[in-house]
Amino acid sequence: MTILRSREIPSVSGKPRPKRQSSDIIQPSTPARKQEPSAPSLDRSSPPTNTFRRRRSPRLESLNGFTEKEVSILVCSNRKSNVGERFLSLRSGKKVANGIETSGSEIDSRKLDLVEETNIVSKELDNSGDDALVRSEEKGKSVMAEVNDVEMKCDEKPSSSVNRRKYTREEKAKGIQVENLSPPITTVGVEEMDIDNSIDIQNPPEGASLTKSSVNAQNQNGNASRNQQFRDFAERNASRFARFDVEMEEEEESSDKEEVELQVEDWPGPFSTAMKIMKDREENTILHDGVPFSSDIERSSSPIVWPPRRSDSFTSPPPRAPSLQELSMRVLVKNADAITSLDYVPDSLRVKLCQLLCDSRRMDVHFLDLLVRGSPTGICVPDCSWLTEEQFTECFKNCDTSNLMVLQLDQCGRCMPDYVLPSTLARSPKSLPMLSSLSLSGACRLSDVGLRALVSVAPAITSINLSQCSLLTSSTIDMLSDSLGLVLRELYLNECQSIDLKLILTALKKFEKLEVLSLVDLPSVRGRLLREFITARGQALKQLTLSNSVKLTDSSIKDISENCPNLRVLDLANVCKLTDCALGYLANGCQFLEKLIFCRNSFSDEAVAAFVETSGGSLVELSLNNVKKVGHNTALALAKFSEKLQILDVSWCRDMSDNALGYIVDSCSSLKVLKVFGCTQITDTFVLGHSNPNVEILGLKMDPFLNHLTKNHPDS
Repeated sequence: MTILRSREIPSVSGKPRPKRQSSDIIQPSTPARKQEPSAPSLDRSSPPTNTFRRRRSPRLESLNGFTEKEVSILVCSNRKSNVGERFLSLRSGKKVANGIETSGSEIDSRKLDLVEETNIVSKELDNSGDDALVRSEEKGKSVMAEVNDVEMKCDEKPSSSVNRRKYTREEKAKGIQVENLSPPITTVGVEEMDIDNSIDIQNPPEGASLTKSSVNAQNQNGNASRNQQFRDFAERNASRFARFDVEMEEEEESSDKEEVELQVEDWPGPFSTAMKIMKDREENTILHDGVPFSSDIERSSSPIVWPPRRSDSFTSPPPRAPSLQELSMRVLVKNADAITSLDYVPDSLRVKLCQLLCDSRRMDVHFLDLLVRGSPTGICVPDCSWLTEEQFTECFKNCDTSNLMVLQLDQCGRCMPDYVLPSTLARSPKSLPMLSSLSLSGACRLSDVGLRALVSVAPAITSINLSQCSLLTSSTIDMLSDSLGLVLRELYLNECQSIDLKLILTALKKFEKLEVLSLVDLPSVRGRLLREFITARGQALKQLTLSNSVKLTDSSIKDISENCPNLRVLDLANVCKLTDCALGYLANGCQFLEKLIFCRNSFSDEAVAAFVETSGGSLVELSLNNVKKVGHNTALALAKFSEKLQILDVSWCRDMSDNALGYIVDSCSSLKVLKVFGCTQITDTFVLGHSNPNVEILGLKMDPFLNHLTKNHPDS
C-alpha cells in the first residue's frame, strides 16, 4: 500500500508551478491492463477523442450504475461546506457526490488537499492494523511525478492513456510486492495502487462493495505472506546453526533402553546380595512393628558406634620432626644458585630437587645446565614455562643424550617449536637410542612434523605423554602406531582437542602391549568407539582414565568389566550418566582394582557400600569427591573391608558424620591421607578424638594445607 507524501510537485514543463491551495484535487486513474476500444461516453455532450479505453475494474461496475467509464475513488474534504463529503470523480470531468452527478465546473472549487489526504490514508492504515512501509526519496519523487501526470491527463487529455505501459493482473491486484527481506521495497507509482487502498474504512462511499471484513482478510493475507517469507528465510539459514549428531542420538536411545532393562534385572552375585541386605537393614531400622522410631531411638540404635577419646585427652597431635633428607633438600633449594655439580647425586633425589625448585619458582638455566651436563640418564623438569628458545638451544645443542632414558619437559610450549628440534634433541639419527619415557605435556607449539622427527631418533619409547598438545592431530597416532606399535605401553592424550577417537581407533588397536591409556576431556570418546577398542586390546590394560567423558553410560562400564580383567586403576570422574548398575558391573568383573576415582557421580550410599564389601579389599586409593549420597553404609563397609586403603577422599560428602569418619580412621590402620574439603559438618569431636596417629587430614577449616600438598607425595 502506497502513502502519498506531502511535498512540492515539480512542473512538467520545467516552469515553477504555483503553490497549491488546500482545495486542489489530485485525480489518479485506475491503471489499465490493456488497451481496448472505448465505449460511448457517459457525457454525451463531449464526444470521445480516442478509439481505445482502459479496461474497467470489476469493483467499480456496481457503483451507481456507471459501467461505461472507469472511475477513481478519492477521499475529499470540503473545508467550506460539508467536511468529510465523499465524491466519485469521472474521467469526463464530472463528479458524483452521494449519488448526485455534478458538473465539471465544481471540480476546481472542491479539489483535495494533498496533506489532508495523506493524513486520512495514514489513519486508515492505523485503523486496519497494516504495517507501515519503508520508502526512499526516489520513490517519493516517482510518486509525485506520476500524480502530476495523472492530474494533467485527467483534466485535459483523457485519451492520452493509450501510450502507457500495460499492467498485468498480478500487478493490479497486489500493487507492492516484497521480493526479499533485506532489499528495499520496489517503487510503485500511483497508477499501480489497488483501488481498495484509497477508500476510507470507517466511512466508505455509498454503493461501494468493500467491507471492513474484506480489508481485514487482505491484511491477514499480507501478514501471512510476510510470515511465510520469514519462515523461508529461517529454513534457509537454520543449517548454519543447527547441530545434530545421529550417532550420538542413537547411542543415547539405546543406552536409555538398556538402563531401563537393567533396573528390572536382578544382578547375580555378591553385589546384589549385599544391596539386598542393606536395603532390608534400612527398612528394619526405620520401622519396628509398624511404628516409626523417634529421633532419640534412631540415634541410639545407629549402626555406627564410635567412642571418641576422653575429653581430657583431646590434645593436638605432636608435630612430626622432619627427616635429615628433608632438611638437606630445603637447604639446597634455598641455595640452588650456589650448586656447582650434581655428580654422584642419584636420579631420585634429582627428581625431587627439580620438583621443589619448580614449585618454588626458583628453577633457572644454571640448574638446567647442571642437569644436562655429562651423560645423564634422566632429565625431569616439571615446569619449563620460564625457558626460552635460545636458552633451550644453548643447553641441549651439545648435550650427550646417548644414555638418556627419561626425558620430562612439561609446559615447554614456549621453548620447543618444531624448528629447534633438528639442532637439539633430533640432531642425529641415533641421538636418543635408549629413551624409554618421554613427557612433553603442554607443548602447544609442537606439531605432527616435530613429533615425527623426535620419534624417529627414539625407537625404544615405551611411555609417551602428549597431554595438552593442541596442534597434534589424528595422524600423529597413526605415526606412533607404525613406529612404536610393538613397544609402546603408556599413552597419554589428555585434552588433545584436535584428536578424534573415531579416526585413531584403527591405530589404537595396533598397540599390542598398551597397558595405560588416558583420554581425559576428549569430547569424541563414546561408548561404541570405546567398546571396539576394549574388545580388541582390553586384556592387557591396567590403567584407564576417562575423566570428563560425559557421553559414557552404564553399558560402557559393562564392556570394561567384561573385557579388562587385569585393570588396576580406573578414573571415572565427572562421568555423570552412570548409575548404580555401573558399580554392579565393576564389582562382578574388576576384582583387582587398586585405585578408583569417582567425582560428581550419582551413586547411592547402598551401591557404594555394596561395591566396597565385594571388591574393596584390594583398594589402596578411593576418591568419593562430591558423591553426595555417601553416608553411614559406606563408612561401615570401608571400616570393615578396606584394610589396604591408604588415601581416601570424601570431600563435599556432607552426610559423613563425626562418628562415621572416626570409625573409618580408627579401623583402617593403613590410612595415611584423608581429604575432607567442604565437609563443614566435621567438628573437633572427630579431629581431636580419633586414635590413628599416622593419618593426615587435609581440608579442615582454617588449616594451612597447601604446605603439605605436593605433586608427588613422599609416602605414595
